[in-house]
Amino acid sequence: MRGYSPLKGLFVTTLSSTLSSSFLKTYSWKSLQVNSYSYFKHSTFRAWKQRTFSKMSELDKSVLDAAKKLAAYQAVDDHIEDGMVIGIGSGSTVVYAVERIAERTLSESMKLTCIPTSLQAKDLIIKHKLPLSDLDVNYHIDVTIDGCDECDSNLNLIKGGGGCLLQEKIVAAASKKLIIVADYTKDSTFLGENWQKGIPLEISQIGWKVVLEKLNRVSKPEGGHSILRQAVKKMGPIVTDNSNFLIDFQVGNIFKDKKSPREIETWLKTIPGILETGLFVDMANQAYFGQPDGTVRKTEEIDRK
Repeated sequence: MRGYSPLKGLFVTTLSSTLSSSFLKTYSWKSLQVNSYSYFKHSTFRAWKQRTFSKMSELDKSVLDAAKKLAAYQAVDDHIEDGMVIGIGSGSTVVYAVERIAERTLSESMKLTCIPTSLQAKDLIIKHKLPLSDLDVNYHIDVTIDGCDECDSNLNLIKGGGGCLLQEKIVAAASKKLIIVADYTKDSTFLGENWQKGIPLEISQIGWKVVLEKLNRVSKPEGGHSILRQAVKKMGPIVTDNSNFLIDFQVGNIFKDKKSPREIETWLKTIPGILETGLFVDMANQAYFGQPDGTVRKTEEIDRK
């Protein structure tokens, strides 16, 4: 985890408190240094490693969750006002944004209208008893608050890791402002710097193998490999809210040295069968990144009009 040092203390403390006396009798500190192979094979060490990294994982998650909440709360406080039509994005950080919107709706008696970008977003709106509408009724949106998988220095985004990219982009395009909320791990210089799972593409079920073959002609020479995304708790591929498939277009470091996000998106749109891409180019107006030290880094707001 970038820049987060308390894990070192956890590692050392857990090491000294976990190793049994019998283990230390068998392997003195000096022998551990000399005979590290035996040390790492010892069952006590294996059990300690499992417990320690479980604790580290829990600590990582708590820090990330706190960062997400900080970013979401500040973005809502900065951008949501009484009488607005707002787009509700999808993902783990948006959960905190909706939580804060609900709090302010009650405390300030705000009247809002909420447009969901997914079934998850719709359920969040209903759960928090916020006014629910859709694009057929409200197709002019004041502001959408959404998350991202990665955001570069120009506020270009990769979205769709959660499979909601088509509705997310439609709602974002209907919005006067798109405000991004995320934790610090999503903050990158260029797309693909940290996000290594590729560009999500929502595609038609018809002819998906044709699309995949065309994408791999490009991705494989760049060290990537595009794949049809598979479901976790069902057999076969993931099916989106719109009954489509998803392909993750993995292109290595193509953004760093060779092509701009706009060039890639334009090319992808020429392939029949690709309904929408997870590249959100020149769409976001501002991004809020929660930091591990409890602060929020917010970018300068861009006027996209």
